[in-house]
Amino acid sequence: MKPSRIAIFASGSGTNAENIINYSRSTPDSGLEVALVVSNRPDARVIERSRRLGVPVKVMTRAEINDPDVMLPTLDDARVDAIALAGFLLMIPDFLLERYPGRIINIHPSLLPKYGGKGMYGHHIHEAVVAAGETETGITIHHVSRKCDGGSIIFQTAIPVAQGSTAADVETAIHALERIHYPRVLAATLSNQGE
Repeated sequence: MKPSRIAIFASGSGTNAENIINYSRSTPDSGLEVALVVSNRPDARVIERSRRLGVPVKVMTRAEINDPDVMLPTLDDARVDAIALAGFLLMIPDFLLERYPGRIINIHPSLLPKYGGKGMYGHHIHEAVVAAGETETGITIHHVSRKCDGGSIIFQTAIPVAQGSTAADVETAIHALERIHYPRVLAATLSNQGE
């Protein structure tokens, strides 16, 4: 089976990106090869993490990401088959959705449709979960669509939120779920699409 060559789009610390890279290299027949990491933030820690692992990195402005004459050749040069979002905070432009139908996947740190949409990312989600007194939360892995956090759900898993939990407690538990599930579900989803 030819592995799917993926680009990881990330805006932050890069823990999920690093996890996907390590999974692709350490898991026999993972079906994934990380060809490129794209970040819209020149100060994002994902850049250092990816370079340390020997993965090519491209730092691009929002305007460059939204310009098909810049973005598409960048992905074509890396022979990218699919895109994984890992803490990427920009909307994906329509031309990428058209180029990679069903092959742009995101992970969201809540049980969508709860706590999705504009402004709902990272610690903001965990704070909202705690403030609402939720008894459970989790992760959602989903296809990316034109609607923010609105694509079809591929996988969800939940964990309890113990009484007295802080947002930091919830974040730690969510990161553990992401490490366990995102690379595996990503690999299974892309391999099921004929790669």
